[in-house]
Amino acid sequence: EAMDYFRRYMIVGGMPQVVAAYIKTNNFTAVDLVKRGIISLYEEDFGKIDDSGRAKAMYDAIPAQLNKNTMRYQVSKAIPEERAERVINVIKDMEDSMTTNIAFHSDDPNIGLALTKNLEYFKMYTSDTGLFVTLAFKDSDIIENVIYEKLLSDKLNANLGYVYENMIAQMLKATGKDLFYHTIPYLEGKKYYETDFIITEKHKISPIEVKSSGYKSHKSLDEFCTKFSDRIMNRYVIYTKD
Repeated sequence: EAMDYFRRYMIVGGMPQVVAAYIKTNNFTAVDLVKRGIISLYEEDFGKIDDSGRAKAMYDAIPAQLNKNTMRYQVSKAIPEERAERVINVIKDMEDSMTTNIAFHSDDPNIGLALTKNLEYFKMYTSDTGLFVTLAFKDSDIIENVIYEKLLSDKLNANLGYVYENMIAQMLKATGKDLFYHTIPYLEGKKYYETDFIITEKHKISPIEVKSSGYKSHKSLDEFCTKFSDRIMNRYVIYTKD
């Protein structure tokens, strides 16, 4: 029952207009229409932040970027021939607008996470997960009730781990925490272990791994805790079931 409420919140989100539409109609299509209107307003505002259209392009690409499961937001995939170092100010303006939550790579995670923040290695989330869900299915004219119902029952045939990841980013940010993550290369060097989020607690750090399916395997968390064993306060696996 708790997860039913949680998934319902992820779908609807917390924007007042959207919540009001859901309470009034109990219809996800009506909810989706309102969310699309808010996203359109955001995109107009991004034009004021950056009239080149880069902010809008990066915002629209958030779900696709997270779904790629790469170690950072690939700016050139959202904006052809653009590079991360040339959009740092745009990213900062997007973060300041509170439409997005940015998680930066901590190159050497320790109590002073901000001291090891890599401005060119980052992940981007929407500040409201309800808007994220609509953005993820923006290629459809209107998200049909059946898609939302499957999301609600946790039966949608898609890798929705990134939806939960966006939700945890939103929750951490809502508590006033800045967002950081860390990657550790495999010995072969071709792949990497990724710790989804790192937070500070007292005088140490605590890694967080978000799992949408299966909780017993958490190799990235294990590798992180082995490498930085003297810095760890707590270890968190956030999972959708018991």
